[in-house]
Amino acid sequence: MKTVGVVLAGGLSSRYGSPKAFAKWNGFYFYELAMNVLAPYCDEVVIVTRPELAGKFDHTLRVVTDLAEVAGEGPLAGILSGMDAVDADRYIVLPCDMPFMTSEVIARLVERHESAVTAVVQEGKLHPLVSVWSGKAKVELLSALESGQRKVMKVQEKLGVKWIEGITLSDNPQHVLKNVNTPDILRGVDLDESDCR
Repeated sequence: MKTVGVVLAGGLSSRYGSPKAFAKWNGFYFYELAMNVLAPYCDEVVIVTRPELAGKFDHTLRVVTDLAEVAGEGPLAGILSGMDAVDADRYIVLPCDMPFMTSEVIARLVERHESAVTAVVQEGKLHPLVSVWSGKAKVELLSALESGQRKVMKVQEKLGVKWIEGITLSDNPQHVLKNVNTPDILRGVDLDESDCR
């Protein structure tokens, strides 16, 4: 079974103040951290980003931008564009702004994937972009975008999404599933870790 990783790195990062893909944690760019946790379970990893950022990534990587017909239509367009870049049986999707994600979580999520799409929920908070998609879902994504539907969860619901509880994927799901939307979050983590030493 061919598996492709899709790193979503095309957000506007308006709250962060600069492209989050190139923020750093522990010496690595956020996009590198996402690729590193996906790589053990994927035959290939694709980065989906905006045209103005594409040239800033390492030139040896597979970097694509949104398909012209869905450009700028949000994460759903990014997922579809990643699927279109490389044919696969399944796709593991991860946003680039979760630098504390672990390979263990990805491994357990892939193990639980049985439906058209599998995603994560933590204490009632849905994380639709931490997900595994069947390659057959591509048709539904394109149809949704063509009809003006941009909401990832609406498409997932139509596909019969299976939600996996974060506590079954990690001993510390609140940490690994943390979205870093502002630099203050990283500073807060630095403080938390120094307190533990």
